[in-house]
Amino acid sequence: MSAPGPTRTSSSSTGTATSTDLGRRGPGALRLTALHTRSQLLETVRVPIAVVGTVVFPTLTMLFFVVPQPFAGDPVQATGATAQISLFAVMSVCLFTYGVGVAEDRALPWDSYLRTLPVGAGPRLAGRLLNGLAFALVSLVPLVLVAWLLTAATLPLDRLLLTAGALAAAALPMLGLGLWIGYRMTTKAALAVAQVLLLPLAFGGGLFLPPQLFPAWLDAVSTWLPTRAGRDLVVSATTGADLPATTWPVLAAWTVLTGVLAVRAYRRDEGRRFR
Repeated sequence: MSAPGPTRTSSSSTGTATSTDLGRRGPGALRLTALHTRSQLLETVRVPIAVVGTVVFPTLTMLFFVVPQPFAGDPVQATGATAQISLFAVMSVCLFTYGVGVAEDRALPWDSYLRTLPVGAGPRLAGRLLNGLAFALVSLVPLVLVAWLLTAATLPLDRLLLTAGALAAAALPMLGLGLWIGYRMTTKAALAVAQVLLLPLAFGGGLFLPPQLFPAWLDAVSTWLPTRAGRDLVVSATTGADLPATTWPVLAAWTVLTGVLAVRAYRRDEGRRFR
């Protein structure tokens, strides 16, 4: 009489346990986010003109619009002007790194392949956000150095975190706008729209000239722009100037609006290509 053989059952159980263990040991969300961030950084760095434009353009704006002016010797005005150009640098990153960059990625087969992987959109989107944050910080370094060396701008340490938070809040509408452009448009259209929006929003928001120099009609229109609300918030954080009552409502409204547009554009793109 032969003894019962549990070999097949045991082997099957072992195989199932091994597969489960391998699944549990798979890359976590943080590691996947780091991999996506590294990949996107390398892709951007491989196009040197993109890095140079991000770093050099805001600094040149500082040199042309702030350093030669008489108010560059006044600590309060120079600090406020530096805050305005800093917001312009962050805005440029949002429109081009997120807007044009996303549109370019969508045109590549690699992006379609990544969307088919069973890891969800979270790590890829988080990596994209971190990539843009890295380039925003890079663009601010030479700008701050120029302000420190060539103007009387100063920022007390107790206002450093407040300024960083103000910049982040002011960038939210621009982030949503950039993602909407990237997920809604082709590469050529995204580049054109980003270029068309950048300078009018910057000028109209008072990032190059203080709103006190605007005519009455332009000042009234400027009050309702996201760049003007962001400008007032950042200048208030850096200099302690009074914050207009319209700042937070306008900033919140534009953040919600552009956020909704970005989410709808992403879902439309995903549904159009993967349904």
